[in-house]
Amino acid sequence: MISDCNEPIIYFVCLISLFQKKTKYSATRRLLLKQKLLKKAGVLLVQEQSNKVTERESTLSERVPPLKLSGLSVQELQELCKELHRKCDTVDEARYDIEAKVLKNEKELADLNAKINELKGGKRPNLKRVKKSADAMLGALTEAKLSSKSDFKSNLKTVKKDKKEEEKVDPGDWRKNVESMSGMEGRKKLFNS
Repeated sequence: MISDCNEPIIYFVCLISLFQKKTKYSATRRLLLKQKLLKKAGVLLVQEQSNKVTERESTLSERVPPLKLSGLSVQELQELCKELHRKCDTVDEARYDIEAKVLKNEKELADLNAKINELKGGKRPNLKRVKKSADAMLGALTEAKLSSKSDFKSNLKTVKKDKKEEEKVDPGDWRKNVESMSGMEGRKKLFNS
């Protein structure tokens, strides 16, 4: 399986996949293999970095040829400066456009991540496990039931009525009250009072 891997990254992934499967290697053998893997990964990383440096240098030499200033007249030097300024302006415009796009994408990503977190219910704190014995749990349950019954009555508000309200509230027989207030006589009483 390992011999089939030609590229260095695939080789590294193949070796890692071997470790993920349960193998019958001893601890010292696994440690030795891990050390070899780390050495190989370090070598591959150094090679990749050197490849990036050489690639960067080659692209820079292609895009930016060296300036030949010897043998140019003053007018030719001025034209060369103007041309270089124009190129700098176009590069700055392109850089500005790319930065604007990147900022827009980052803002959009942040908004989407906020929506995802909102849909998940936000960040939940890790709860600590509390060890209780069965007796302590039963005791806590019975205490909660007893205290809830007694607390209910003690937490009720007491309403005190004023003496004036008690005297005014006594309507007596409602049928007599309706008969006395019906007709013109009831209206006169309401108008007079």
